[in-house]
Amino acid sequence: MTEPTQSAVVSASISAIVPAINAEGLTKNFPGVRAVDRLSFDVHAGEIFGLVGPDGAGKTTTLRMLAGILPPDEGKATVAGFDVVHDPEGAKHHLSYMPQRFGLYEDLTVDENIRFYADLFGVKKREREERSPQLLRAAGMSEFRKRLAGKLSGGMKQKLGLVCALIHRPKVILLDEPTTGVDPVSRRDFWRILYELISEGVAILTSTAYLDEAERCHRVALLHQGKLLFCDTPANLKAKLGKGVLSVTSSEPRRLRSEIEHAVGISSLVLTGDGVHVVVDDAVRRIPEFEARLKNAHVPFDAIQQVTPTIEDLFIDAVGSGKNNGASPHA
Repeated sequence: MTEPTQSAVVSASISAIVPAINAEGLTKNFPGVRAVDRLSFDVHAGEIFGLVGPDGAGKTTTLRMLAGILPPDEGKATVAGFDVVHDPEGAKHHLSYMPQRFGLYEDLTVDENIRFYADLFGVKKREREERSPQLLRAAGMSEFRKRLAGKLSGGMKQKLGLVCALIHRPKVILLDEPTTGVDPVSRRDFWRILYELISEGVAILTSTAYLDEAERCHRVALLHQGKLLFCDTPANLKAKLGKGVLSVTSSEPRRLRSEIEHAVGISSLVLTGDGVHVVVDDAVRRIPEFEARLKNAHVPFDAIQQVTPTIEDLFIDAVGSGKNNGASPHA
């Protein structure tokens, strides 16, 4: 095996340090609303980074700015080393942007859609014929190559969209809520493909409104009304809560919520299917207080248990408290 040249070593070192995506102070206004408010973060090669938040958090607007489709009003961004504000065309050859409604042609077959996108990105026939079967196999769609895209299920359409987006081996992938409305099996397959891509050094930025999907990312940015609340690894984010979380189950969850929501020590409360999730200042102290309160009010309950915090607990508590801890986007 030949020794790597000095220039190759330097190039590899630089690529490991320089982020594949860098956003600094991105801001976008629409009439009457600031959709994205001075958003800063970066994404590295071989990383799945999640933009997490509810509808209206600014996720789609952010992705459209990074894709070079929508110019920011303020701030700057680079994708794969290209300034997407001043040179959006340069970046487009090194990234794939998959919007919520990917532009599949329903009157074309799976193979024909792939061939169309390969031609669009200038992929040579030999490379397409080598890569296409690999991607279809990873997506579990090898047997559907001749099926019209319009005859595919919603989950399979999303997987075909991802295959088309990957056919030219992009360095950066931007995915806008790719699993919304997708069946559980296709959702699992979709994430399996993403994990396989990171071994190739691809940088993946995906947005989602599902807070449980944040657990699948290496790092996540929690957004609310265009602002960054927190940005860190899932484990570190859950540790940031610094409070106790109680799960209270009951056969009458709404009555339970009405009785307990104004109790002392509660930071936030969420109604679940069979009870409530409560963020409190001191779990050990509050459990006997809540038990006594519910018994005195004759509210039936099964148990009050301290549980491990989730990212959802952190997000809801942060939004409910109206705070922004100013966490570093580069943590």
